Amino acid sequence: MSTDHRAATANVLGAVALAVADQIAVTVTPAGGRSDSAAAALSALYHFPGHPTVDRLGQVLGLTHSGAVRLVDRLADAGLVERTPGADRRSRSVHLTAAGRRAAHRVSDRRIDYLTSLLAGFSPAETDALRELLGRVMGQVVQHKQGGAWICRMCHLQACGRAAGSCPAANAAALKYGGSPSGTLMNLYCGQRAAAPL
Repeated sequence: MSTDHRAATANVLGAVALAVADQIAVTVTPAGGRSDSAAAALSALYHFPGHPTVDRLGQVLGLTHSGAVRLVDRLADAGLVERTPGADRRSRSVHLTAAGRRAAHRVSDRRIDYLTSLLAGFSPAETDALRELLGRVMGQVVQHKQGGAWICRMCHLQACGRAAGSCPAANAAALKYGGSPSGTLMNLYCGQRAAAPL
């Protein structure tokens, strides 16, 4: 493949990535509150296990401590999350209220519905081929990622097949950081590998 052809393909990939990210924000924000950060927080709290601290939620979302506190304050004021004592006296855990679970479910459904609509007209074989190619791209993304918000912060963890070892992000993280693909995201989220965000 020529350098020009590769650059053209990479340019389309970049444009698609931006357009999809922009449209997801437009699609999920009404379901999750006033911002795409609020929607991402609800999604992460809905799909990831346990009750993270405010600091951990901030890491997942790529927010500073003060940004995470402000976001959790807004979500709590809206009745979508509650704070409870954390593992130590200094930390506070965050968990969804019943209204927060409903909002998070709407965020997750709207995201996956939009993404599924992009595959309309693809045959099953084309969809499988695209998944394989995108999985390889995701492997490169994980290999090159240095900090920032976690890749999987809005993922529908059942749809990606993480528990069955089919998630390309978890598989790439297992190669990069060690561990098993099915446990990598759980370990990262629970803080056992806090320096290795997905």
